[in-house]
Amino acid sequence: MRMIEVLANDRLGRKVRVKCSPDDTVGDLKKLIAAQTGTAPEKIILKKGYSAFKDHITLADYEIHDGDSLELH
Repeated sequence: MRMIEVLANDRLGRKVRVKCSPDDTVGDLKKLIAAQTGTAPEKIILKKGYSAFKDHITLADYEIHDGDSLELH
């Protein structure tokens, strides 16, 4: 299985790097970010531009690729 690395940036300038699969859902990605930040996954909102990502959609469906940066709210 191919792994990608996604970067999540919060408003305080903190960056979180997460290795995941394109087949993972946004909900899976939130759990991985939560493990690193200590924030509960259900409190995490991931965005790119003005679009908030829905938990049940895969990263591949959102066309999130290796090295992409997402906004962490």
